[in-house]
Amino acid sequence: MHKPKFKKDHVVTSVVAVIVNNSGEVLLTKRNIPPFLGEWVMPGGKIDLGEQIVSAIQREVMEEVGLTVEVQNLLDVFEHVTPGEHHYHFVILYYRCHPLSNDIIQNEAEVSEARWVPSEKLSNYKMPEGTRYILEKLFPEPIYCEL
Repeated sequence: MHKPKFKKDHVVTSVVAVIVNNSGEVLLTKRNIPPFLGEWVMPGGKIDLGEQIVSAIQREVMEEVGLTVEVQNLLDVFEHVTPGEHHYHFVILYYRCHPLSNDIIQNEAEVSEARWVPSEKLSNYKMPEGTRYILEKLFPEPIYCEL
């Protein structure tokens, strides 16, 4: 039996910060780099070996958008499996976070735009399946993206 080939020989665990401000808006960032180049996602990335989950979330948010956040609760876990030598097996942990300020300082190397988006406007943004999945759970009204 042929085993699918992946870029890494292990599962990559990542975190995503679902940052919701006091106005109920969620922070979306437009990716400047693969994966999901040109699509709107929430700040996040891989957990470094030996790094605690909360520290990884706070580090990724600071690196991408310059915000300090309070990490709250685990919202969900999403698995992304795409075989092939350029692909990974990701397990992504989505955590709800609260920003300690709303002043975004985006990292242009990773993020071309960052903005606070009210839930009723989420359908206007092109986003990957995992992002749409978690936002639909958080904001039950339809936010399907047809772009």
